[in-house]
Amino acid sequence: MTMTQSPQSRQRAAYDYLLQRWRTSVDAPTEQRWRYLEAAHVVGQNRLGLHWRAHWQMLRFARQLGDAPEARGQWARLGLTLVGHLVRRLPQGNIGRASVPALRPMVPSVAVRACITEAMQATQPPGTPGASEMSQIDL
Repeated sequence: MTMTQSPQSRQRAAYDYLLQRWRTSVDAPTEQRWRYLEAAHVVGQNRLGLHWRAHWQMLRFARQLGDAPEARGQWARLGLTLVGHLVRRLPQGNIGRASVPALRPMVPSVAVRACITEAMQATQPPGTPGASEMSQIDL
């Protein structure tokens, strides 16, 4: 019997996987760690709690790195997150970093898409057909 997982459950599992990879990759290069957070942002940006949490983790990481411009940008994005959800203006694919316009839809980089694919594959229930691309969740 094949177990069916809702799109929201798959989204949450992939999101949690990406944040866990970020947490456990302390010895990885900084840019790789950012990729995990950017991928989590892309995966979770259509759900307020996940979206806000992605920016909160980005803020924490920027502060840990001593990156004041990124930290300021994340403070601003934390405020914009609620507004974006209220007015339903969420730029699909936006990676959430302070270095990109907050309201610009974008196609995530190959590296970010690879992180998302990794998360989708890692969290795919056993016996599920090979749906592993980010198009399988409602971004």
